Amino acid sequence: MLNDITLGQYFPGKSPIHLLDPRTKILAVVAYISTIFLAEDYLAYGILIAFAALAVGVSQIPFRMVLKSIKPLWIIIILTLAIHVFSTPGSVIFSLGPLTATQEGARTGILMSIRLVLLIAVSSLLTFTTSPIALTDGIERLLNPFRRLGVPAHELAMMMTIALRFIPTLLEEADRIMKAQMARGADFSSGNMLNRAKSMVPLLVPLFISAFRRADELAVAMEARCYRGGENRTRMKELRMGTRDAVAAGTFIILIAVLTLVKVYKITL
Repeated sequence: MLNDITLGQYFPGKSPIHLLDPRTKILAVVAYISTIFLAEDYLAYGILIAFAALAVGVSQIPFRMVLKSIKPLWIIIILTLAIHVFSTPGSVIFSLGPLTATQEGARTGILMSIRLVLLIAVSSLLTFTTSPIALTDGIERLLNPFRRLGVPAHELAMMMTIALRFIPTLLEEADRIMKAQMARGADFSSGNMLNRAKSMVPLLVPLFISAFRRADELAVAMEARCYRGGENRTRMKELRMGTRDAVAAGTFIILIAVLTLVKVYKITL
């Protein structure tokens, strides 16, 4: 299960999406997530799915890796579908005791589930194609205009990126600790929910200790390199937007325009 979580992983590459400016990719993800909320029918969601599939293909990231990023949340997706199916009033499909499934609930549940899948897939694609350093620089540049309001842009960007970067490391550590505990006779899969929760204590305690130790080592390493925050810092590679970024921006403008037309003129399948 822990090995299925790919959040925060970066896959080096030379695809057009890898070569985009990180600011372009961050804004593109935000724009895509915003356009998801414009979709109200199968045609709009079909366009969004086709666009996401195209982006994955251009990025040269294997589709199995994108599907792997969705796998840990399948319970939430199924639960979302079930809640809408059995709680939305409408034409009855079947009854299961006090629960009644409706056609309107099934339609809403399917669309909401697709929305969750797209959110996860596109967010994962951002981390798959953007290195932690580039992601930090992109977030900091985007937050720079808010520094006049007292927002610590560099510190916020650094914290978010470090947290994202250490997710795979902590998952690997948790998997190693779990295997070591299982070799000593620990059982994490049997019993009721309360027993399973209690069995996680031998896993969580060493994991927290390891996380604090890694945080202390990182702080010492940053201090040893005279890290003093974002003031007067320079970069080996300055961020510059080019033709690729203009093409990506134009593509998203077209996507938003198409979805807006579909919504305004009520075009449906």
